[in-house]
Amino acid sequence: MTRFWKSFFLFGFWLFGWKVKGEKPKLKKYVIIVAPHTSNWDFIVGLAAKHIFELDAHFLGKDSLFKLPLLGWFMRGINGHPVIRDSHHNVVDQVAEMFESNDRFVMALAPEGTRSFRPEWRTGFYHIAVKASVPIVMVGLDFAKKCVELREPFYPTGNIVPDIEAMKSYYRTIPGKYPEKGVV
Repeated sequence: MTRFWKSFFLFGFWLFGWKVKGEKPKLKKYVIIVAPHTSNWDFIVGLAAKHIFELDAHFLGKDSLFKLPLLGWFMRGINGHPVIRDSHHNVVDQVAEMFESNDRFVMALAPEGTRSFRPEWRTGFYHIAVKASVPIVMVGLDFAKKCVELREPFYPTGNIVPDIEAMKSYYRTIPGKYPEKGVV
């Protein structure tokens, strides 16, 4: 079935003029960050890229998406995990535990956390990577070039400010579907 979906999405990319760049990391565990996140199309393009790169990546989504019967079934089927984003649920610890309890695990997250313009990133992805002792793989969704780029792993130093700035410097070069909502 995996070969079918890879072929299906490769055909879709070819049909719409999209391409991929980079290689799947030869690592058992890592956090993927996908940016810029400016449109609902990001999910479709990201889902296609996930199958093209053959990434067994999990992702977090608003819990409300998982409450609808058919949509919830679909989201879980593509490795989605519902998340309640409030102060009473420690998502960082929950995801770090997923890394700990699996010998292979990949979690994909959008550092902006929303499709709206957000000058400051949510830093949960960074804290997850540090807590789980795993690298961060940056994926850029370049709508101008119609290219999904998978970068080499970035190993967080634990010094969050310069590390986030280093990652943002890459994403500033990537125009999303709505560039005005991109990374600053």
